[in-house]
Amino acid sequence: MTDPELHTLLNTEVAHSARLWNYLLGGKDNFAADREAAEYALALMPELVQSARANREFLGRAVRFLAGEVGIRQFLDIGTGLPTANNTHEVAQGVAPESRIVYVDNDPMVLVHARALLTSTPEGATDYIEADVRDTATVLEGAARTLDFTQPVAVMLLGIVNFVVDDAEAYAVVRRLVEAVPAGSYLVISHPTTEVNGPAVEQSMRQWNESGAAPITARTREEIARFFDGLELEDPGVVTCSAWRPDPAYPGITDKVSEFAGVGRKG
Repeated sequence: MTDPELHTLLNTEVAHSARLWNYLLGGKDNFAADREAAEYALALMPELVQSARANREFLGRAVRFLAGEVGIRQFLDIGTGLPTANNTHEVAQGVAPESRIVYVDNDPMVLVHARALLTSTPEGATDYIEADVRDTATVLEGAARTLDFTQPVAVMLLGIVNFVVDDAEAYAVVRRLVEAVPAGSYLVISHPTTEVNGPAVEQSMRQWNESGAAPITARTREEIARFFDGLELEDPGVVTCSAWRPDPAYPGITDKVSEFAGVGRKG
């Protein structure tokens, strides 16, 4: 895709979550509207950078846990966002080179950068699907080109279910994904919450939703835990993502942040 073709698909005047997150993580794949929205949010929530980084660190710990301790070799990462350091395939294949990873996103800028994701060890594989998380049929059909759904799969939903603002629809989407994978599979979720810095989170989300960007919602710990109904939650349950199995070998953010996370096993 050429730059002019990309420009026709992008609305650079409206902030986009993937590009805002990219800015918070120190990336350069963002526009003025994204930076303006990020700075506004940071004025309300100075810890937002901490949240972004803690969420990324959680991804690394969760994938190392799944690929290392558990032995998962297949990952379906939905809501990938823009590539940055320690992407799912890099972490998983660093532990187990034969790991197979499918990324899913529906942002044209992510599609352009997919070639950066589509690297792999010779033993493993990566693929990219352009689809919306709500369109689970397209996601699963595309993922089946690379993943074997008779074997355990880790379904990664980091910072994406919060864009399904209707609760019933959000729970249904996650349920359909979990039903599609066999016993021994895992569900990994991170999700913004108002249980840390609540008033600032609410005001920041209100401003975001009024900006014309894709609507977003926060949920309580109990509401996030409901996504794991019927699964065996790994210790320590649903917690601020900086507190999920901190690893002395990978020291990072330890403060509570407004992103909660959990990992559950399908029995």
